[in-house]
Amino acid sequence: MTTPPRILYCHCNYAQVVPKEVKEAVLKKLCESGVAFEAVADLCEMSARRDPALQRLAEGGTVKIAACFPRAVKWLFAAAQAPLPADGAEVINMRVQTAEEVSAALFSEELKPNLPKGKAAPADAPSVQPETAAAT
Repeated sequence: MTTPPRILYCHCNYAQVVPKEVKEAVLKKLCESGVAFEAVADLCEMSARRDPALQRLAEGGTVKIAACFPRAVKWLFAAAQAPLPADGAEVINMRVQTAEEVSAALFSEELKPNLPKGKAAPADAPSVQPETAAAT
């Protein structure tokens, strides 16, 4: 019998790029489920501080992470010198998926690794949003 993946939930407190309704609904479902999970205020902030907790999270076995774009989460961990294992981590994107889709993926026993392997490719690069470009 295999151990189910751990669940990590990012509340995206500072960047606030994840829709509030999605964050709240996913967190509510996690709390109501009775399933153990770890919640962090903001992975971006943890990465900027090189929080040692990221190393623990990266090395603790398989993990499902409800956060942002998989490529962004991969690079947040890498920037904190705590790379996620390409075949032991799944990032569920709360920026573009519905709360129902995120919850279903989190509670599924199946792990669908979605982290790019090897060197960064052009598809891994963040895109500039029109409103961001206009503001700079």
